[in-house]
Amino acid sequence: MSYFFEFEDDFVASLRCIPMIVRFKLDTCGVKLKLAHWNQFPQSERQTLVEQPTTTPEEIKSYRHLLQQFAEKYTDIPLKDLPVEENPAWLDTEKIPETVEQKAAETGVKLTLDQWQNLTPLQRFALIKLSRPSHENQNFLPAMKEFNLV
Repeated sequence: MSYFFEFEDDFVASLRCIPMIVRFKLDTCGVKLKLAHWNQFPQSERQTLVEQPTTTPEEIKSYRHLLQQFAEKYTDIPLKDLPVEENPAWLDTEKIPETVEQKAAETGVKLTLDQWQNLTPLQRFALIKLSRPSHENQNFLPAMKEFNLV
């Protein structure tokens, strides 16, 4: 099973960056994991964080606990809690977030609501993250192509 997007190919072999699947899980369980944490975790622990499910309340609690254990074991940097969105934008199939529409327009693409609705929650999450002003955004267009939106 592939957990990664093609636009992440340049770093997934080494997991030197936090992949979207883990970022998705972090937002799901309300934990801020810094790259400084991630880079101190051994490869096997990073892979565990990729594969560990977060679909039920019990799995989310277990994931949070696992993150805490890894942070305590491998770093001296405490984890921070993030608020968990009750209705995250990536689950809203009735409205394309403004940042995604704007970023798509900047790349010359008109994203339709039908296209947005046909994406998986993880794909919508990726586009939201890649369209934020604070993100480098270099993978937005490759993601759009990968998701057959261009």
